[in-house]
Amino acid sequence: MLKIYTVLCRAGYMDNYSYILLDEASGASAVVDPSENKPVIEKLRELGIKPDYILNTHHHFDHTDGNLELKELFGAQIVGNRLDSRRIPGIDIGVNPGETFSLGRSVAEIIDVSAHTQGHILYYFRQDKALFTGDTLFNLCIGGLFEGTEEEMFAALQKIKNLPDDVLFYPGHEYTLHGADFAFRYNGGNENIRAYLEQAQARIRQGLPAGPVPLGVEKACNPYLQAANLAEFKSLF
Repeated sequence: MLKIYTVLCRAGYMDNYSYILLDEASGASAVVDPSENKPVIEKLRELGIKPDYILNTHHHFDHTDGNLELKELFGAQIVGNRLDSRRIPGIDIGVNPGETFSLGRSVAEIIDVSAHTQGHILYYFRQDKALFTGDTLFNLCIGGLFEGTEEEMFAALQKIKNLPDDVLFYPGHEYTLHGADFAFRYNGGNENIRAYLEQAQARIRQGLPAGPVPLGVEKACNPYLQAANLAEFKSLF
């Protein structure tokens, strides 16, 4: 079983989420997208975890700034897309989309979603029903197109839409309220979006992340996942 702990980084500025993963069967552990060191290190020490790996979804600084210090402090190996290895600080292990990466007995499928950046990948732990989406999919919105096209982002999102509805997704930022108004209007204020926002707002008021949210719920409420075709998708920009 994979235990997942959420760590808020760059609070009030970029509101990044990093994640600490622990494969309970083996004790193997990892940090996903360490945005900054201090909150991640504090949480690791609180949990008594010494990470074996750092899993990067893409090269942007707000997902990799903690790489080198965590590597030096804990001896963690840095994992990222082999095709983007020149831009990921301190990378040790290059993975290829379509292959898998094993964190102890927990196995992540590597999914290419080049669009936000070229070489962006997702880590999908099928047995644990957990998907780490970096800057591709957020609650009620998606990441910007820094290096890719609308066509590429649409294709990337189709890969996510094809995953089971009961998979929980873990985004790289707390952007729920950024996408709330548009999603509410797009959905005509229906019961699905109302329930989504009520739950998200209640959690955020408590200082908790809005997610994780099941993909089935996200598919029913996120306009960018609801778009039925490329033309409809492009009309959202």
